Amino acid sequence: MKLSLPAPSLLSASTRMAVAELFKVLADPTRLQLLLAMEHGEISVTDLAQLLGMSLSAVSHQLRVLRQAGVVRTRREGKSILYAVDDHHVTALLEQAVRHAEHG
Repeated sequence: MKLSLPAPSLLSASTRMAVAELFKVLADPTRLQLLLAMEHGEISVTDLAQLLGMSLSAVSHQLRVLRQAGVVRTRREGKSILYAVDDHHVTALLEQAVRHAEHG
């Protein structure tokens, strides 16, 4: 007896590449910490550096990677630039990944 399985849902090449790139960006522990620090709202580079015990240049470099990937957004307030997670999809993805890691 042959089982009839549903056909897998295939993604376009461009969607596969975009998803793979997103996971590459999220695969760095430092970037994960930065995103989790931004989970509750906007925060400055200085505050992120202090919170994570990192240099301003190291935080700025990682934020640049996150921004280029479309994962974080910025807003200027006076001389400061505030960073935040770009949308709820990123936050939901992080929450699911944390739950999965803690479950195993």
